[in-house]
Amino acid sequence: MDLKYIAAESLILRGGGVSELLGEYRHKMDAKGRLSLPSSFRKVLSQDLRITPDPENQCLYVFEVDDYSNWVEGLFEGEGGFDVSSKRKSALRKVLNSRVRNCEIDNSGRIHLTPAQREIAGLDKDVVFVGDEDHFEIWDAKRWDDFVGSVDLASLMSES
Repeated sequence: MDLKYIAAESLILRGGGVSELLGEYRHKMDAKGRLSLPSSFRKVLSQDLRITPDPENQCLYVFEVDDYSNWVEGLFEGEGGFDVSSKRKSALRKVLNSRVRNCEIDNSGRIHLTPAQREIAGLDKDVVFVGDEDHFEIWDAKRWDDFVGSVDLASLMSES
């Protein structure tokens, strides 16, 4: 099953969310895996978050609890909703939910990433927060720069 395309389609189809989660912010992660959230994100986020690797293990997706649930439900919208009798849908939901972790924003406006989360996404000291409307992503800075450098924005915008 190709999580990459299913996840991207779900984010596009569902829409909505907190529009303030926009922009690119560079931060440093400390040795304990703590990251200070951008102040514009802290202003609109609740304390309880869900963190999951993106389907390609390139970065981490960070959602508010309800937005994560909506994202998972959205994966099945185009297929008539979740059906427990579908082996594919059940397997997809199990895998997605096994990869997510709860996280709280501490009193200093930081989140803590586990060693496993840091390893999966290849995160070291320099990271980039990327707002994507209803969620944000945490990328390794070099990996993000390589990704952005590989994107031909003019070409993508001219496609219809």
